[in-house]
Amino acid sequence: MILYLHFGDPQPDPVYRRLLDMVGEFTPVAQALPPDAALADVSGSTRYFDRDAAGLAGLIRMRAAALHGLDLTVGIGPNPLLARLAAHRGEPGAVRTVPDDPEAVTRFLAGLPASALPGVGPATARTLASYGLRTADRIAATPLLTLQRILGAASGRELRDRAAGVDPSRVIAGAPPRTVDAEHRFAREESDAVRRQAVLTHLAEQLGARLRDERQTCRVLTLTVLYADRTGHASITRSRTLPEATAHTPRLRATAHALHAALALQRARVRSLALRAGELGDAASASRQLTFGPDDDRARRIEAAADRARARFGAGAVRPASTAGMR
Repeated sequence: MILYLHFGDPQPDPVYRRLLDMVGEFTPVAQALPPDAALADVSGSTRYFDRDAAGLAGLIRMRAAALHGLDLTVGIGPNPLLARLAAHRGEPGAVRTVPDDPEAVTRFLAGLPASALPGVGPATARTLASYGLRTADRIAATPLLTLQRILGAASGRELRDRAAGVDPSRVIAGAPPRTVDAEHRFAREESDAVRRQAVLTHLAEQLGARLRDERQTCRVLTLTVLYADRTGHASITRSRTLPEATAHTPRLRATAHALHAALALQRARVRSLALRAGELGDAASASRQLTFGPDDDRARRIEAAADRARARFGAGAVRPASTAGMR
């Protein structure tokens, strides 16, 4: 059986690594899903610990509470997809199991909102809803060719498999790559796109400043949005590979805004936004295209001056004007 372990809020990199090490005490087959989750294949651990998967999940929850003060949510299923869906279907802080039985899987997926399936964001959910496909069981019962006409060949096939609980993927053991993160949680659910863009501008400033301070660049930027839907809260994550490794704030900001726009959230009620810089590298060895004009050189000089001001007077010494109304 597979365990999907959700740690709650996104965790700082050092805490996340300690949590992953803790999971590794129960099974060597643990896969990092930073910043807030992990997968664990415990099929080889149940005999050693003389406990079933639910018993091991209970032990991990107790250990996380004792060592880190966290109330983990654990989903258990015959594959990573069903384990993840089980973890997110219900209140946090529990252990939920989908048995390895076709009838049990069908019952579990019946009535599950389409938006709960991985990869189905608000825009895709609205498209599916326009065809009456609002739940996983309705999607699974739809002819494959119909879904492919709506979403495309590859996406249609993938969605139909997920709606039926089919997931051929395996848990791949490995430590998480080092990343730099920035997150903002709204005081209340935010539906104003302009305010969300202001927050993204601020998060991009934070990421850029940290990367430059640590003499690092990133090649991948990831946006995670936690938003409200009919099941409570759902999240969606999108990543984009940058044309070149960078720590330049305008590049990070433009990419973050593009990721946000591509989600077509419109009036979605967003609870939090998080940016993650991945595939980090040494800034000294990063190549730089020689096609920048005077405006880019000026922006970099301003950026360097802002970094010096932050280093001398504190992180809040310089902030973009567009974040003045952020809450």
